[in-house]
Amino acid sequence: MSVLSPEASPDVLASRLAAEIADARHELAVFAFCDSRGAVIGARRITSPWSDAVELPLRRIVADAVLLDAARVVMAHNHPFGEAWPSRADRVVTTRIARALAAVDTRLVDHVVVGRGGATWSFQAAGLL
Repeated sequence: MSVLSPEASPDVLASRLAAEIADARHELAVFAFCDSRGAVIGARRITSPWSDAVELPLRRIVADAVLLDAARVVMAHNHPFGEAWPSRADRVVTTRIARALAAVDTRLVDHVVVGRGGATWSFQAAGLL
């Protein structure tokens, strides 16, 4: 993930993650794991063979956070043929991920949904994280 730099703020990091997946033709998700200073210490990209869904392995995401001793996580996923507005499933999975990460003292800082044409919607900006 070349768009990740150790000194990026959470807002900048979320924007860079969104830009990385804006043109993907299949739904995918990207995660940036950060230390307590906000430096990126790891990343994961989860791809999907489907254009309209991606499975997010909750146990794998939490395991990555624990293994990396991450304090914060920023995530983004795309809707390649739809709007950036989060679906009900997006809202449910965001809550599940945030709660699971909180259980291991890691904060989900933002989840950005990227729609067709690169439009974005941020859970953090909407006050949902």
